[in-house]
Amino acid sequence: MQVGTVTESNERDPNEDTEWNEILRKFGILPPKEKPKDEIEEMVLRLQKEVEVKPYERMNLKELKEAEDDFDEADRKAVEMYRQQRLQEWKCLQRRQKYGELREISGQQYVKEVTNAPEDVWVIIHLYRTSIPMCLLVNEHLSQLARKFPEAKFVKAIVNSCIEDYHDTCLPTILVYKSGEIKGRFIGVAECGGIYLKVEELEWKLAEVGAIETDLEENPKKETINMMTLQKQNTSAHENTNTKSSDVLKPHIT
Repeated sequence: MQVGTVTESNERDPNEDTEWNEILRKFGILPPKEKPKDEIEEMVLRLQKEVEVKPYERMNLKELKEAEDDFDEADRKAVEMYRQQRLQEWKCLQRRQKYGELREISGQQYVKEVTNAPEDVWVIIHLYRTSIPMCLLVNEHLSQLARKFPEAKFVKAIVNSCIEDYHDTCLPTILVYKSGEIKGRFIGVAECGGIYLKVEELEWKLAEVGAIETDLEENPKKETINMMTLQKQNTSAHENTNTKSSDVLKPHIT
């Protein structure tokens, strides 16, 4: 009786959406439900489109130029867009190969390397003296940042080669340029971050100006400032307490 039932079910459409067919599929008596042909064809076309690679996507800029006449109008537009994309990638690669380090320049190179740098390039220049410890610390931090942000141009110069009679109290001096204009400046130890300056703090300063895009979520100096404020408040409270205690111990003179 059971065999007859199964045979009868097998004669039905196995792709029919019935509760009985679902039970038979569950126990392996019926094969999995077949997908409609149009759905299969659509999936195949979609997969083919995903793996399809246009000929020009495998070409470099020179090959694109040589094969330009072989493309139709639609391809020419796509090729032009692709060429611009490749050109931007190439420029970015060239820039990364060109920068990525803190370079030493002289005063004679200032205009060429800093003022006349490409308009889309941020330039950070450090004017320093080797006799000032804070300058050496800034150079060390800028070297790290130059490697981390190779799209920006980091340079340093002995201040005497750029400006005569520049006061030591103004060092270190960090100037930030874009399109030939000064966009930010940090002059002296205090503005540069103090003698205990950390590289993250300098990174934040440059990011605030816009020279680099940092991944820091908040000012690393904030915690230090909060601690100093709290310490100052505690000191003031302690001094007030001592003053009040002294007043109590003073003899009352009438």
